[in-house]
Amino acid sequence: MNDSITVISSKRKIFNLNLKELWKYRDLIFLFVKRDFVSKYKQTVLGPLWAIIQPLFTTLVFTVIFGNLARLTTMDSINQEGLVIPSFLFYMCGNICWAYFSGCLNSCGNTFIGNAGILGKVYFPRLVMPISVIFSQLINFIIQFTMLIIFIAYFIIAGTTDLKITVNIIMLPILVLQMGLLGMGFGIIVSALTTKYRDLVMLVGFAVSLWQYATPVAYGLCLIPEEWMGLYKLNPMTMIVTTFRYSLLGSGSMDWAYYGISWLVTVIVLAIGVLLFTRVEKTFMDTI
Repeated sequence: MNDSITVISSKRKIFNLNLKELWKYRDLIFLFVKRDFVSKYKQTVLGPLWAIIQPLFTTLVFTVIFGNLARLTTMDSINQEGLVIPSFLFYMCGNICWAYFSGCLNSCGNTFIGNAGILGKVYFPRLVMPISVIFSQLINFIIQFTMLIIFIAYFIIAGTTDLKITVNIIMLPILVLQMGLLGMGFGIIVSALTTKYRDLVMLVGFAVSLWQYATPVAYGLCLIPEEWMGLYKLNPMTMIVTTFRYSLLGSGSMDWAYYGISWLVTVIVLAIGVLLFTRVEKTFMDTI
């Protein structure tokens, strides 16, 4: 006997988020994660090794161009003077953080347009798809983070750095969660808007690239003039990237006030995204 009950209601809620229903479809989330990961590397010679090659070569380019030629500072705080942190590790931390965030944003932003064929045939909670993106991108992040840990161990053993693992490392899971939620929030806002405004598809990739250079990925926070620092730290990814480096490398310092603001921005963006997404999902087949 099937005890499941489906309730159909005409009442419109301002914030229509059914977490119980999402949990019910957790197996479907797993299937989408598997589909996304397999399809991404299917028929490629190197397969998942691309998850390592891309950030590795990006880090090498950043190290040569921004570190050696442009000689941009890799200090996030004047308090880290005397702490020897190889620029390679500095840039790799920033790159894998940005790769995870931008991957979540771009993939979630393609939810409706990229999956119109599936969404028009069968019912399931539409938020299942952007949630699955967060987990499929997380697999890439774990692969890249493992590579980062190997390089950190190499530099420590070689004696070319004096960084030490501290208790701050417990912040890493929270930072990864925040990156995923922030990327998903912006992504589903874009996804909801692109059902009517296709120009956003072209604009998002360009905007994300510019956003990267407004975030301390290719340079340290000390490069920013003091009079602009408060405004610059309002960028939520600024505090995520610098806190990530601080937690893992001991590079920089922790600014709890601005980190709290970054979480506030994350929650607001995610709430707006879910609100728009759940509104648009009811009629997107008429406009897509």
